[in-house]
Amino acid sequence: MREKNKYLYLDYNSTTPIDPKVLEEMLPFLKDNFANSSSTHHFGQSINEKVKQARKQIADFINAEHDDLIFTSGATEAINIAIKGVAESYLSKGKHIITVSTEHKAVLDTCRALERKGHEITYLTVQPNGLIDLLELQKAIRPDTVLVSVMYVNNETGVIQPIKEIAKLAHEKGALFITDATQAVGKIEIDVNDLGINLLCFSAHKMYAPKGIGALYVRNKTKLTPQIHGGGHEQGLRSGTLNVPGIIALAKACEIAREEMALNQSIISELREKLESELLKLPNTSLNGDSDNRIFNTTSVCFKGQDANVLIGRMKNIAVSNGSACSAAIVEPSHVLKAMGLSDDEAFASLRFSLGKYNTDDEIETVVNKIKELTQLDLNYA
Repeated sequence: MREKNKYLYLDYNSTTPIDPKVLEEMLPFLKDNFANSSSTHHFGQSINEKVKQARKQIADFINAEHDDLIFTSGATEAINIAIKGVAESYLSKGKHIITVSTEHKAVLDTCRALERKGHEITYLTVQPNGLIDLLELQKAIRPDTVLVSVMYVNNETGVIQPIKEIAKLAHEKGALFITDATQAVGKIEIDVNDLGINLLCFSAHKMYAPKGIGALYVRNKTKLTPQIHGGGHEQGLRSGTLNVPGIIALAKACEIAREEMALNQSIISELREKLESELLKLPNTSLNGDSDNRIFNTTSVCFKGQDANVLIGRMKNIAVSNGSACSAAIVEPSHVLKAMGLSDDEAFASLRFSLGKYNTDDEIETVVNKIKELTQLDLNYA
């Protein structure tokens, strides 16, 4: 059983605690089993065998071939390798890339960097519910479009895009498709073959494993120009000594996620519904994002007339977010909420609650009562 945290933690989309079983699995590789997996001696090769087993286990989790999986330091690096690698490898076809205005900054900033080098980027708008218009996407794809990049699950609103349909549209026009699946892997079943995904990125610390390890799925025959050189690791696509403890931990996290996925979905969605329904009983509140096409652990609520940063500051022992933790140091309204049509004031008044498998019913009740107290509203908690 996990030791009770002094915080009521409802910010699982930012990062997750390490599952004790994951920590137990990785500890030997931080102590006695420390050899470099690229070394040719027996010690190194024995570790390399463990890495091979872990790679297969992680690849199987998304129904990929084991040699189509590249280990990275996390999703941000995976995204950079994938988008920049495709852009450089397919210059003969074109310089046009399509993405969405509500993507994570890892995608948007990478695309802007490519724009400065002469690539043309189309940023699709979203509807007020956060979903893209498939017809708009279809019209945007051109003969010189090399890549379509659409996030699987939005990190701020939890909105799930129709990935299979998007991939089909991209392929019909001869473009590759990449998805940032950071908020999806470990929560819902993913089959890269069924979905038609060419490249997929994810990170371990969103699924109860440590920070500093992630992966990039690269479908066979998808060309990428390496972005990190030196040593030729990971089929030459990502040089650098492998983070063996992290890889072992990610494999264990995938194993646990497979076992717990259905139960987690059931329990966490029930907690999310309780939290959301009670918050939306408060005057001047509204839900941000589609209520149906959404991951089960996330809700984004606008508390009109409030300042989300002030609320967060007053909730000393409650961890929630006002947007993406990766850009939390930037004092500006959420680009995701703005793209969905919210005003600056509405965006600044919004809180994201993202739940995980260690949350309890009592915690939900405490959080609702605290928000009620802070917003000075009269609500009898049901």
